Amino acid sequence: MRIRTDFPYRTFCEDVRIPLPDGTRLYARVWRPYGTEPVPALLEYLPYRLSDWTAPRDAQRHPYYAGHGYASVRVDVRGHGNSEGLPTDEYSETELADGVAVIEWLAAQPWCSGKVGMFGISWGGFNSLQLAARAPEALKAVVTVCSADDRFDNDVHYMGGSLLAVDMHAWAATMLAFVSRPPDPAQVGEGWRKQWTDRLEAVDPFLHTWLGHQSRDAYWQHGSVCEDYSAIKAAVLAVGGWHDPYRDTVLRLIEHLDAPVRGLIGPWSHQYPDRGLPPGPAIGFLQETLRWWDHYLKGEDTAVEDDPLLRSWISESHPPATVYDELPGRWVADPAWPSPNVTPTAYTLPGDRPLLVRSPQHTGVDAGRYFPFGNDADLPPDQREEDGRSVCFDLPELTERVEILGRPRVTLRLTSEVPRGQVIARICDVAPDGSSTLVTRGVLNLLTRHGRDRAVEWTPGATEDVTFELNGIGHAFPAGHRIRVALSSAYWPWIWPHAGSEAGWTVDPAASTVELPVRTPGTEEPEITFEAPEQSEPLGVVFPGGGDQRPERKVIRDVAAGTWTLEVDPRYGGTRIYPDGLEFTEDALETYRIDSADPESAATRSDWSIRLHRPDLGWDARIETRSEITTEGGDFVTENEVVCHDGEKEIFRRTWERRIPRTAV
Repeated sequence: MRIRTDFPYRTFCEDVRIPLPDGTRLYARVWRPYGTEPVPALLEYLPYRLSDWTAPRDAQRHPYYAGHGYASVRVDVRGHGNSEGLPTDEYSETELADGVAVIEWLAAQPWCSGKVGMFGISWGGFNSLQLAARAPEALKAVVTVCSADDRFDNDVHYMGGSLLAVDMHAWAATMLAFVSRPPDPAQVGEGWRKQWTDRLEAVDPFLHTWLGHQSRDAYWQHGSVCEDYSAIKAAVLAVGGWHDPYRDTVLRLIEHLDAPVRGLIGPWSHQYPDRGLPPGPAIGFLQETLRWWDHYLKGEDTAVEDDPLLRSWISESHPPATVYDELPGRWVADPAWPSPNVTPTAYTLPGDRPLLVRSPQHTGVDAGRYFPFGNDADLPPDQREEDGRSVCFDLPELTERVEILGRPRVTLRLTSEVPRGQVIARICDVAPDGSSTLVTRGVLNLLTRHGRDRAVEWTPGATEDVTFELNGIGHAFPAGHRIRVALSSAYWPWIWPHAGSEAGWTVDPAASTVELPVRTPGTEEPEITFEAPEQSEPLGVVFPGGGDQRPERKVIRDVAAGTWTLEVDPRYGGTRIYPDGLEFTEDALETYRIDSADPESAATRSDWSIRLHRPDLGWDARIETRSEITTEGGDFVTENEVVCHDGEKEIFRRTWERRIPRTAV
């Protein structure tokens, strides 16, 4: 990583409060060049607290953009950080209307040229796309990283129509803790405590809403830009990583957008591509985005329109591991999507008789993290144990290299004796030594086989053909390896199991296929290169460390009881001390339990503790949250609790208990 300290423009930073039409003021930090010449503005708009939680990351990129002639602006969403107002659901109508107002305010400032770009990763990437779909006049360009166009089927809540136990709950619990954090008296003054208690009184766990919408209804359609791609007029650079769960959005955006668009998919996890977190290689992403901004916001010829529609990374075959500093592979270019270089190629599953697929309920404990962040235990380990809990179909040993790019698809002829169930398909790269590396996977909730907007039970004893896509991937299988298709009826804790699904289902391999997007390199493949990563100076946050850390992922098996427990430490940040003296500590533990023979035993729990401490001000705020889900009698049973302290005084405590009917999941 090269740290830049010399830039074309001298810059300064100031904190401002942006007024909204209803009088609410949003807290913002603006980095911009000295001088009177108006410059374009770049907006990053998040609920994640610019004064502490994202401050280290913000320091890597906002000053960098300012140094290249932009006003780079980081804004806290209403009800979060030091912004006024009360918190709302993610991507709410209020959040998006506020975002439009912020864009209009930026465009009207005397230091702004009137042109605005928007960027962000994850939440910030989501609302960048959603605000682009609102088409405010000033918004001319977007860089969206690790985001989704489909809030129901490609977000953190549901996958293939099935409830994502692993992250629906974990993220709802995380946001319960995040939304309960107080404003900082160093920024908002003596009124911080009333502002905090007002927020706390307005809190309702996101979990209630998300579990209350189990099909693709109007709630999920709101904010899903796939509902109308033509609404987006701004130029979109869509960026993803093969180890990020949202990467398929990049493929859909480059296929469907009418606005100028380019796609970039690397080997990365849920991170900006310049940060150097595993798996790499990292690229000079800030320089790459400058090419986008300079062209669409300054009118400069940076040749971005000459770039291939899609630049993507093809990973070479690699042994299974939970972390890779860098993956072997190469960059490739495709001029269109679907690509003329990719041919869907169907293979019939080997076998001449139907086979029962009845997986133990703990199948999936080696699935890895749904949101890899570059930690040591994020990625799936060797899949041999998972393969042993599945029914596997190995294609013939390869006599030549096979390269795939895109979304594989399976068509399966199934017979089920029960009305509800799930199908999980994995594709693995099996080496001659038997090691099995997960390449990609997909899920289908059988209730949603006729559409995500409805739940249709299977007629017991009936036989049907079902088809579904797996997540996109770029991967090369070498000669001498085998391509394995592994099918299972359970995948805990990623997928919450249906009651009664322990019966499994039967697959007829002779009438079932896997379709692979086989890529043949073009005759004149352009060479794809990127500059080395560079960033502006780090913020200077100190991470004290010390003490024993618990494992990131620990599997506990009670052999006699037949239960499996997965404990996950998401490692969001631990303790850090900021240059202004703020001490910020957070700790989280996620727990997933199941009986290997009983899908109704599934249970999840998430515990959070957060402390914000300013010794110079005598400020010591603490938040503790607990969130749990079980099932009973056809319902989800949830319990959430928030406890907050100002110093030693408890100022807030609330417990929510709900029963939510299981209608589709």
